[in-house]
Amino acid sequence: MAQPRAGIARSRPDRCPGVVHPWPADDGGLVRIRVPGGRVPLAALRALAEVAEQYGDGRVRVTGRANLQVRAMPLTPAGVLADEALAALEATGLLPSRTHDRVRNVLVSPQTGLAGGRADLRPVLAALDALLLADADLARLPGRFLFTLDDGRGDLADKHLDLGLVALDDRTAQLRVGEQWGEVVALTDAPAALAALARAFLAARGTGPDAPWHVPELDLPLAPAASPAPGAAVATGPLPLGPVAGGRHLAVPDDGLVPTTIAAWTAPTVIVTPWHGVLIPEENR
Repeated sequence: MAQPRAGIARSRPDRCPGVVHPWPADDGGLVRIRVPGGRVPLAALRALAEVAEQYGDGRVRVTGRANLQVRAMPLTPAGVLADEALAALEATGLLPSRTHDRVRNVLVSPQTGLAGGRADLRPVLAALDALLLADADLARLPGRFLFTLDDGRGDLADKHLDLGLVALDDRTAQLRVGEQWGEVVALTDAPAALAALARAFLAARGTGPDAPWHVPELDLPLAPAASPAPGAAVATGPLPLGPVAGGRHLAVPDDGLVPTTIAAWTAPTVIVTPWHGVLIPEENR
């Protein structure tokens, strides 16, 4: 595994877009909606498509971190979303906290709890997201800071991350700290351990425009490095398109999803994947 990239100097503040902090693109405001684990209630996705149709360019795009984007949104002269557009986005239920708008960046093995893997990480995801939302300090995490939760199948092994874990079995996981391995913990303790490491990162990074955005950029290790536990370093690569265990993985066009496509789905929850796709769970189709 590569060594930490310590000492990288930043020359500007983090401008990663969110909803409260849109990016002023040529066609209007670009908003990015964090959906931890890529899990989106279909009703919320349909509501977002309506927002995109009413205020934006009519399409919902996906990102390589399994988040959602809408372009061409109306901005005020101050560069923030127009009040009515922001209210419409909040009404979808996809923005539970304005202060934590950009920090809920959590990748999870998309098939977890559906098929395969060593553990169902959906409870770990829910607990970690709740801890992030409940902690005012963690709202200061950079918008590019990334958690990954790999259920042991190795589908997220190639993702550059800040903090995360790999399930070793249905009870334990090994933490990942930047590009290093961390301690082995009980899965029930993992969310609190990750939140504590995130707070330690904030304390170590300092403040100002040159503060590191990522754990590997710190001058000193955030935690003692460990060797990977047996089975921790499994790597399987991206989820293929088409029928897969637990559902069907559909490609999302570069120009995004249109409302009629989303309206045709019937699963109560769909899963945006970090390979610009959407997994439609088989159990709900």
